[in-house]
Amino acid sequence: MVPGSSAPTCPARSCAASLDVDTWDQFAELVERNNGIYGGCWCIGFHPERTEPGLDFRTAKQDRVRTGRAHAALVLDADGLAQGWCQWGSPEELPRIKNRLAYEKDPPVRPDWRITCVFVDKRHRGQGIARAAVTGALDQIAAAGGGVVEAISETTADRVAPGRFLFSGTVELLEQLGFERLRQVGKHAWIVRRVVDPA
Repeated sequence: MVPGSSAPTCPARSCAASLDVDTWDQFAELVERNNGIYGGCWCIGFHPERTEPGLDFRTAKQDRVRTGRAHAALVLDADGLAQGWCQWGSPEELPRIKNRLAYEKDPPVRPDWRITCVFVDKRHRGQGIARAAVTGALDQIAAAGGGVVEAISETTADRVAPGRFLFSGTVELLEQLGFERLRQVGKHAWIVRRVVDPA
């Protein structure tokens, strides 16, 4: 256990804890270690209040976590440090999506859940943490009742994709975890979906 926390510890790549008040400190430490993530986003970019003038992203995210309005699977290493996460939630919780104009030209049936952000600490990439984070999110979705899960991800086959474009994971990873391509919404971006059975 991490001092002062009830969060579980486990080997990296094999355990995902829920983001909640007990794991907030691990999440915050990971974000701060990585300069706020994408210029200080604090993983608030897909929440509806993202564009409010003067919004303090850290405070807004912490308030959402404190009130149970933010969901993510955190991958913790053997020392209890978070090395990655996968954000998920309902369309109401995460209404902002990438490639919105192309998405809304022929919108799919509304999903029950969305996966919108997958992040791995820059020093721990290529170690299976993204897979563990998404798998953890799918387990949490199953525990929440399951249903249709949607993501908009980028393909990486035959190209080197900058990390800043891969914040929602890769199509290839999600396909390995049971997602199927639904429709292309950008040069390399696809809507992908799968059904998660309830736990």
